[in-house]
Amino acid sequence: MDFSIASILMLDGITNGAVYGLLGLATVLVFTVTRVIFIPQGEFVAYGALTLAILQTGKVPGTVWLLMILASVAAVMELVSRWHHDKNIAAGLKAGFKTLIAPVLISGLTLWAAPLQLPLLVQALLSVAIVTAFGPLVYRVAYQSLEDATPLVLLIVSVGVHFAMTGFGLLFFGAEGFRNPSFWSSTLAMGPITLSGQTLIIFATALALIVLLWLFFERTLFGKALRATAVNRTGARLMGISTHTSGQLTFMMAALIGAISGLLIGPSTTVFYDSGFLIGLKGFVAAVVAGLASYPGAMLGALFVGVVESFGSFWASAFKEVIVFTLILPVLLWRSLHSGHSDEDH
Repeated sequence: MDFSIASILMLDGITNGAVYGLLGLATVLVFTVTRVIFIPQGEFVAYGALTLAILQTGKVPGTVWLLMILASVAAVMELVSRWHHDKNIAAGLKAGFKTLIAPVLISGLTLWAAPLQLPLLVQALLSVAIVTAFGPLVYRVAYQSLEDATPLVLLIVSVGVHFAMTGFGLLFFGAEGFRNPSFWSSTLAMGPITLSGQTLIIFATALALIVLLWLFFERTLFGKALRATAVNRTGARLMGISTHTSGQLTFMMAALIGAISGLLIGPSTTVFYDSGFLIGLKGFVAAVVAGLASYPGAMLGALFVGVVESFGSFWASAFKEVIVFTLILPVLLWRSLHSGHSDEDH
């Protein structure tokens, strides 16, 4: 291996690591606020890429119908919950309407726009909006009634949600894979390596999302509420912070990050209905490296995972996944030996 090959592999690893880093950040965000180890994070990636691919063909993506089904279920759950809580049918209908309004508007806009073959950027924004709307609904249907359960129960629910979303992906997208067009086809030569426009977009988007997340948590009231919920759920609840709203907002942000990540990797790899699992699992490895607690640690861990995957695919391409996932074993062992148990374990 000479310097030019090593440079190309390093660039490829850092590029993939930037995407894994975003998924790692989303995994840490969801866990710290809701204590959910969100295995289906990768499904948002696949849904984002496949939704854009279907819009490119001029057809209505299946995620629109799935979104309406999920929104209807969530609205009924809100109605029943309010009725059991205070016997107020009007409050239940209002809550159900609030649950339905955003998915209905997004779905209606998609039904109108899909046959028009709009520009790629507009289709990308529409895809992000569709997938982002899934976040609060997934939390409402699968997790909200169990938010006081143990992390083990929440993990088991996550496994079920993963299989459900993968099955729906096969139903609505089929077994065929899709590859999206690049958002920027220009190239930039830098010595032995060549930067593609898509690579630059990945770096710029990852950096922009990190900055926006920092500003959100440091400068906004909602961000501080999420931080308070992450530090002490009971204390946040006593201070008037709704854990229901915090959970839905967290899942919405996770879905947003997943959808954007899907658009970023769509032009560089063929995405299938089940591709999100392996991609999301690599983001999870990065989050585990950070102890499911540190955002900078998750990003650094993701870059390390991306570089190891890149060089591993060069030396032993058939075992690159094994090499990446084996990384989690010494990390778990080290953390088990050096970390105490949290209060929630007792």
